[in-house]
Amino acid sequence: MPELVLPFEPLKVETSNVEELFNGGLYAVLPDDMKKAAREKPFLLQYLHMLPLEEIGVPKYYSKLSRNLGDEKSPNLIYPTEGGIFVHIYPQPMSDRHLYIPIEPNLTINMDAIMPQIEEALLEYTDVFAALTTEEEKKAAFLKALDKICTVRHDGKPIKREEVRKPAPEEEKAPPAPDKASNSKNGKGSGGKFSSILGKLRIGAKGPKIELTPEEFEAVKYLVVREKVGVGLLDPLLHDIYVEDISCSGVGQIFIEHKIFKSVLTAVSIPTMEELDDFAKRISERMKRPVTLHSPIQDATLPDGSRINIVYGEDVSRRGTNFTIRRAMGTPTSILEICGFGTMTYQMAAYMSLVLEENMNVFVAGETASGKTTTINALTVFLRPECKIVSIEDTPELMVPHANWLREVARDSKDGKGAKVGMFDLLKAALRQRPNMIIIGEIRGQEGLIAFQAMQTGHGVMATFHAASVEKLIQRLTGDPINVPRNYLDNLNVVLIQCAVKLPNGKMARRVMSISEIIGYDPVSQSCSFIHAFVWNQAKDTFEFPGHMNSYLLEEKIAPRRGIPPEKKRNIYNELNRRARILERLHKEKGITDFYELLGVLTAARKEGIF
Repeated sequence: MPELVLPFEPLKVETSNVEELFNGGLYAVLPDDMKKAAREKPFLLQYLHMLPLEEIGVPKYYSKLSRNLGDEKSPNLIYPTEGGIFVHIYPQPMSDRHLYIPIEPNLTINMDAIMPQIEEALLEYTDVFAALTTEEEKKAAFLKALDKICTVRHDGKPIKREEVRKPAPEEEKAPPAPDKASNSKNGKGSGGKFSSILGKLRIGAKGPKIELTPEEFEAVKYLVVREKVGVGLLDPLLHDIYVEDISCSGVGQIFIEHKIFKSVLTAVSIPTMEELDDFAKRISERMKRPVTLHSPIQDATLPDGSRINIVYGEDVSRRGTNFTIRRAMGTPTSILEICGFGTMTYQMAAYMSLVLEENMNVFVAGETASGKTTTINALTVFLRPECKIVSIEDTPELMVPHANWLREVARDSKDGKGAKVGMFDLLKAALRQRPNMIIIGEIRGQEGLIAFQAMQTGHGVMATFHAASVEKLIQRLTGDPINVPRNYLDNLNVVLIQCAVKLPNGKMARRVMSISEIIGYDPVSQSCSFIHAFVWNQAKDTFEFPGHMNSYLLEEKIAPRRGIPPEKKRNIYNELNRRARILERLHKEKGITDFYELLGVLTAARKEGIF
């Protein structure tokens, strides 16, 4: 199983009484926000006492990270995660990567003598746990069981572990008593099925309870939930909103892609090939997609929505089993945040708002990890609130904020159970559901042809696509295995190309390389003509607008739909600039960045005729 490998020899804490640490000199010199965090989570202060502070100094504390922290060459900082723990970005001046250390409640406590007793006591409730299905139910049941089998001593004195008596082997274990309140019809009445199951935990196991200090009890609760409900040592990484990808390339330490610090090495390590194989099998079985030598490659979705790909065994991977997790992002990044990152301008966002309000067909294209899904998610706020939207994906990643949203996901049949339902099948079904917009997670095959047929019948289509330029996109669309006829291509209105690029200052960032308008198809030359509405200038890291007063789409398609007469069609540029100013003010003056807050503001603005 994964283990934590620290880059330093932990210093021995002189006292086990946490209150004594709060009276010490280290706590006194901490900044106020770190003092508050340490009071709420004392294990943070214990961790600080383990560090070689004379070598690295006291880490800075940030409740929220800013993008400019990525500029630091040797950062030494701590920040909290959503999982109630902390992360230490540990300085490594001689390494090409920063080190990521999860600070967990069990990190400062030796749990070797405690956890075997806890595991044995939890066996009492195996039948109860097996009856639960959701992650929330399981977590609540485990915590309730721990309350029954543990007792907490608050006198501040350390507990000698050998004094904790294990239940004698001859002690008969009593089965959990049924909850009388659960005998009502259909298991309803006082809380339904879940209350009935939890009620079985009201009786404790025979024998003495396990005596723990408050710090040990918090560590036990954390570990049990992490191991039984979560995914072990990878759980802290999945609760960190700044982590984008988690990558295991074989035996050794895990890598992550961090939003601020980019490629980072973690202190989480899998030491042997056998443990790596066991871990991969355990995760895949929990996702009901078990990897085997016969079926060594599996794609699955973790309970939190993160996407995992596992390649199992040395037969197909010479370095052994490996896996990659694309972490679920939770609340999507808003279009205003994307503008703030410099990925595009407010004027480009305003342009896309005009395009999508008229249900134009849009492809967001780019290379792997260029931010295509992030951008297409952000752009959905510009779709009219009354739209009916159908999304089609093989792995659920899209987040559409509209109430009338149908989320369709392809189903594989590798296990032989049930018929396979591919994206092609879902797209055909979507055409019968009268959507205003169809959003396709990614076009790879024959579903591309159906998408263009949907465009011809008046359905709006958005999709992501792997291509580094408009020319490459056209080549891929018209070649195998997609095979879209060239005379269909002018049904596509806009192509947004996004890439991860190196800026003039040497940093890596994501930029919209171009927003291009598809003009039409020439049957004589059998070519598709297009013009660039916006283009990124790499030398200056600025965006140019060659489509200003020269946009075919704005003047010939959108202006007429908005009731602008032909002789005044260039007034559409005034509307474009007005919207750009509104978006910029919402971001810079009103401080709006949240995805759903922006949707609410734009919805209200549309009702008032402001946007």
